[in-house]
Amino acid sequence: MNKKLTIGGLCLFTCALAIALCSAKLPSSNYSSKQTKHLVKVTKPVDSGWRQLFNGKDLDGWKQVGPGARYVENGLTGSHGGMGLCYWTKEKFGDCVIRVVYKMQKENSNSGFFIRIPIEPREAWMPVYYGYEVQIDNHPETSGEDEYHITGSLYSLTKPHSKPGRPGPQWNVMEITLDGPHTIVYVNGQLVTDYTEGDPVPERKFDYEPFRGLRPNYGFIGLQNHGDDDVVFFKTVEVRPLHLK
Repeated sequence: MNKKLTIGGLCLFTCALAIALCSAKLPSSNYSSKQTKHLVKVTKPVDSGWRQLFNGKDLDGWKQVGPGARYVENGLTGSHGGMGLCYWTKEKFGDCVIRVVYKMQKENSNSGFFIRIPIEPREAWMPVYYGYEVQIDNHPETSGEDEYHITGSLYSLTKPHSKPGRPGPQWNVMEITLDGPHTIVYVNGQLVTDYTEGDPVPERKFDYEPFRGLRPNYGFIGLQNHGDDDVVFFKTVEVRPLHLK
């Protein structure tokens, strides 16, 4: 009987010792705050690269040329009168992506976003003739024009791959990529324009259409105000370098 008790006691002691040794190897959860901060990996937010050009409060950095004027109200910029242009004064743009968020006041309204303007505008028609207007107009036939004048096209120069413009008052997102001499336009996620300088273009049909010819890789940009009956509200104008994805 004593022998059995001795063997049993030895077994119990061995088990207790094993449990104690295992417990000693387990890490303690009672770290101090100083120790804990070394165990947590801190990640910084990724810079998307987008830079806002329209602050939603005023037209700082923008300048109006030609008739009419732009105003800011409730975070949007609308316009009175026209035909004029409000351009970004601080720099030229190229090798970048420009994102524009806009909506038409009516079911259909006429405006445009200008790119590749060769020199700083002093009046409204030079950009029309010598820059590119990325058109905003879902129904160009109303003005006797064809699909070369529809939303997302380079006005009168390029035939659209698709026609995804949404009527007012729905929001639209236009992304314009300037890659050297290459211009790509997406509207609401669909490709509309894919044009490289020197590609074939149709002959001019109207005297208010742009002159044909090469545009610079870097140029000024601007928002068109077409008239009191054609108001388009812009909420976002932002840009990021081309190499950032």
